[in-house]
Amino acid sequence: MKVEVEIVSNEIIKPSSPTPTHLRHYELSFLDQTSPKTFNPLVFFYELNDDHHNITEISNKIKKSLSEVLTLFYPLAGRVVKNDRFVDCNDEGIHYSVARVNSSCRLSDAIKNSQPSDLSKFLPFKLYQQTEFAVGVQLNVFEGGGIAIGLCILHLIADALSCVTFVKTWVAISRGEADRVSRPEFVASALFPPKDDPGFDANANMITTIVTKRFVFDGSAVEAIRSKYNEDTTKLKDQKPLSRVETLSAFIWGSIVAATRDDNYAKSENVYAAIHAVNLRRKLEPPLPEHSFGNLSRCSIAMFSGGVEYSGCELVRKIREGIRNLDMDYLRKVQQEGDINLSFVREYARKLMMKGGKFTSFLFTSLCRFPLYEADFGWGEPAWVSSAALCFTNLVVFMDTKTGNGIEAYIALKEEHMAKLEADQDFLKATSSCVRY
Repeated sequence: MKVEVEIVSNEIIKPSSPTPTHLRHYELSFLDQTSPKTFNPLVFFYELNDDHHNITEISNKIKKSLSEVLTLFYPLAGRVVKNDRFVDCNDEGIHYSVARVNSSCRLSDAIKNSQPSDLSKFLPFKLYQQTEFAVGVQLNVFEGGGIAIGLCILHLIADALSCVTFVKTWVAISRGEADRVSRPEFVASALFPPKDDPGFDANANMITTIVTKRFVFDGSAVEAIRSKYNEDTTKLKDQKPLSRVETLSAFIWGSIVAATRDDNYAKSENVYAAIHAVNLRRKLEPPLPEHSFGNLSRCSIAMFSGGVEYSGCELVRKIREGIRNLDMDYLRKVQQEGDINLSFVREYARKLMMKGGKFTSFLFTSLCRFPLYEADFGWGEPAWVSSAALCFTNLVVFMDTKTGNGIEAYIALKEEHMAKLEADQDFLKATSSCVRY
């Protein structure tokens, strides 16, 4: 199946009400400054099986609700200025486009057979594209019926939960239920003040010549892996049952390490790290509400020596320890000194290289349990919600299947490493290409 889209129209959507003068200067936090200057992608697919849906009316409804939601999320309609120190909330607006999908690609085909590289065509921007806009929306119209709404939000301004909060508010406004959702709270820069020199460039490891593949683990496959790991839960100090994300993180980590290691893997100087993006809102004292906007997440780090075989539970134990270390003591140090984890990892990797070793990291981020399948604009819940091709290597993004018990893993690797992963029979036995309906 070949996916092609033709842009029919482009325009700029501005907030329905002007941003008050006292809100024009939105200061970015230190956590914002050290986040990637790439876009977070989401694509929502909707089946429109009857004749009551007029595309012009749908487009107008999307534009109207976007205009209204931007009055609440006003930094997204502004422009980042002053070396990523703040956003000028000038109401210059966001990008909106309408595209026609080629006739040979039906909505059902896109849902069942699309690769991440195809899914990227439903987005308004390339994820690494440098543009004046913080948000882009693309309405993709399928000839045989149905639409896909592609959304890009600049990671420099919003983490994954902030993107979901934006969508949740946007669809509520579209349904006329704006009074039922909480307004975003902008407190990140007060908690984590910006720095003149953040000392870290999150885009430094961006590689556009990588391969992203989507692997589906249905509920039974996740349970089979978890059952196998549960035989060894004595290694978990807290005895807390393994979550789905912990289970797949450990399983995929082991598979990717096997695919990326070379003949020098067993050298003790080689270190492999499992890094997880962690929501800080509940970890702060006092905790922040989930609708707090910005990059309020940080990375936990679990390190493993090369050549040592780790069980699934040993991997989970070290992952949990890394997450527990993101406590309030650590966060106070981040507030005062910057991200000590980032500094430690840079220095650690430098010393390893001086000894002839290698530091290899794998980043995991999860959108599981987020209410993405509740994104109903008024024409029903999505048939599928996807990510797209990623732009950082050794990156894994988890998303729920529509049934909620399985997980889709978007994995980005160098081409030669992806070939080895796809040749791993144990890995392939756990995955499927299940239909999401």
